Amino acid sequence: MIKFLPCLTLLIHWMMINSFCVNAEEVQIPPVTQPGQRAYLSGELIYPLEGRQTLQCHASTIAETSNGLVAAWFGGEHEKNPDVGIWVSRNDGQGWSTPVEVVDGSEGEEQEYACWNPVLFQPADGPLMLFYKVGLDPRQWWGMLVTSSDAGRTWTKPRRLGTNSALPEENQNLLGPVKNKPILLANGDILCPSSTENEGWKVHFELTKDLGKTWEVIGPIHDASKYNAIQPSILTYPEHRMQVLCRSQEGVIVQSWSEDNGKSWGPVTATELPNPNSGTDAVTLADGRQLLVYNHTQKRGDFPAGRTMLNVAISQDGITWTPMMTLEKDRGEFSYPAMIQTRDGLVHITYTWMRQTVKHVVIDPAKINQHD
Repeated sequence: MIKFLPCLTLLIHWMMINSFCVNAEEVQIPPVTQPGQRAYLSGELIYPLEGRQTLQCHASTIAETSNGLVAAWFGGEHEKNPDVGIWVSRNDGQGWSTPVEVVDGSEGEEQEYACWNPVLFQPADGPLMLFYKVGLDPRQWWGMLVTSSDAGRTWTKPRRLGTNSALPEENQNLLGPVKNKPILLANGDILCPSSTENEGWKVHFELTKDLGKTWEVIGPIHDASKYNAIQPSILTYPEHRMQVLCRSQEGVIVQSWSEDNGKSWGPVTATELPNPNSGTDAVTLADGRQLLVYNHTQKRGDFPAGRTMLNVAISQDGITWTPMMTLEKDRGEFSYPAMIQTRDGLVHITYTWMRQTVKHVVIDPAKINQHD
């Protein structure tokens, strides 16, 4: 009987995912929203396709500074190529500046490495922080940090974040926030959502009290026996509760909850939303609602599937989600979104557009009615 247990486990897992897929198809997905409709204020490419500096780009990030917005992404010939660096564009209200490569993967080694997954973060007190990864692949990469005291115009010399013995033995390099933005805790600590891809995908957190000089690791929060999860984004609730939403290999966005301000985390469980093994991002709005940008698709199947459709959903409690907007639905790739709410209350989203450029969308959450 014991020798049949792995097959039985796989069968149950397959039945769960297929049952979920049926339920996901019953959800009413809005048609593609155009700028000027409902809460969608504007949408533009950060840089034009013609004359672009790199053949491909991916994994954008966005932050608000005292002098406007800053966006970053990795770009080069193609993902993983040694020429891939981190590119930055600024918007002071007069449009996006011409992208500039601010760092590459060269560190004096004989071998050149690619850059990956930049994450911008503006602390309440301190310079603008730009985290990114360098290495051959996500199993071997390491975390890097540069900072800017002039809203992204100039940057410090890159430095490694270091190592921590609490991380998996296969790679104990600190990564900082692996894809999505950190959050600033009430005591001034910066909590970075992170993950590793060695021996199963696992979520953990990296916390710094001194703007990245020293680090504490929390987790991993699960053992990947049921869900292979990475790239968490953090949502906050009253009474020190937190939630993370994560990408997974199991066809569904997964979650975990904390009741003590991120010091410990509960089990990783499935949400009601699909995931085609692609990155998501989420933000807690100033009014307490939760906003998520994600691909409401499965990895395979009839169109739309994979990364061909990008959506926005809203929730009051982080449990029940209502898809409110479809940003893209076409043959091609629309993926890896980043999302922030700025001081004026507007929501800014950036995402990969066909791997050729980055799109910037502005949404007014005050115009989102969950009961429409």
